[in-house]
Amino acid sequence: MLWDVFCRVIDNFGDVGVCWRLACDLGQRGQQVRLWIDDASALNWMAPYLQWTESDATWGLPGAQGQPGVTVHRWHDAERPASANPGLKAGNVVVEAFGCDPPDAFIERMQARAAQGLPAQWVNLEYLSAEDYVERSHGLRSPVWSGVGAGLSKRFFYPGFTPATGGLLREPDLIARRQAETSTPALKDAFLRRIGVDLPHDQGVQETPAELGGTILLFCYDSAPVAELLDRLATSAPQARVLLTPGHATRLASDWARTHPDATLRLHPLPALPQDDFDRLLWCCDLNLVRGEDSAVRALWAGRPHIWHIYEQDDGVHAGKLDAFMARWMADWPAALRASVHAWWMAWNRLGPMPDTLPDWRQADTSWRRNSENARDLLAGQQDLTSQLLTFASSSG
Repeated sequence: MLWDVFCRVIDNFGDVGVCWRLACDLGQRGQQVRLWIDDASALNWMAPYLQWTESDATWGLPGAQGQPGVTVHRWHDAERPASANPGLKAGNVVVEAFGCDPPDAFIERMQARAAQGLPAQWVNLEYLSAEDYVERSHGLRSPVWSGVGAGLSKRFFYPGFTPATGGLLREPDLIARRQAETSTPALKDAFLRRIGVDLPHDQGVQETPAELGGTILLFCYDSAPVAELLDRLATSAPQARVLLTPGHATRLASDWARTHPDATLRLHPLPALPQDDFDRLLWCCDLNLVRGEDSAVRALWAGRPHIWHIYEQDDGVHAGKLDAFMARWMADWPAALRASVHAWWMAWNRLGPMPDTLPDWRQADTSWRRNSENARDLLAGQQDLTSQLLTFASSSG
């Protein structure tokens, strides 16, 4: 099938991150995908292998290629009327990511397809939530009553954490790749060195995680209480290695370091990484502090202790979303661990006071690590999002 996936970049990188992963996963499964995006700049580092061309041979549009089955196109080219590009037709499936509304000119192409008796499946891929309404809303149809799309209908597809939802993005080989690529300290160190992390070259003696102080990934919004976190780490894990993603994490940690010249924490700014390397980074760290939807899901699959910085919303509804997720993710955890991790998640999102110490996170046999792995394995027993979306789009609903 031919898929048209529409993505508007609101801010940050979560929207394009999810859409690019989805497009790649569909392409790897033999589908043809056109990703229409209004700002493709993040793909320069997220997917640096893409090559832009002046004109696509099939549809006569500028585009980028480099991922099997996937081409990237500029949003404004989908706004051109059919008279300006009669070769461009709507695909079998049209996915509007996060309610972004495809251009009217493209919806007219969908109308033309419907008039020929071949209506496209119009899917609204919604934001991820663990709240109860997701199960009630998943799969619902919404007829379009007015405007250029009148007479068509779209269906809502909700990612989620239960079998009654659309599931989570997970490539078929993801768990196996994690094990194959980061199963030993040597493999992890080789990757970290490749992305520029300054590791000690041992003299025949391998430092243990306890001696190293552990490795932490820090990826956050500008509201994160980074200074408070580093204060606590400087006391409880003074030799910890903190890997800083570009932007807010690097800036906030650098501000802290300037006022703590004697601190022994090892702060390592990172370059912007392609998605596959970001996944490997999550696998290599003992504790992952991540932000937004795409990175949060990848942290789940890593099976490591993690703390999620949820996207803050003006009306405060993000607090309920955070609570709903924690309730599902930690449902079977020991009460003491659940309370301790819950407190840190709340504090990291400035919804509660920050505890004095983190739950133990540095060793492979800690309760936090074991329960994170168990929760991941339980979640992996559910069907992944792309598999469900393929079935969803093949049915009339």
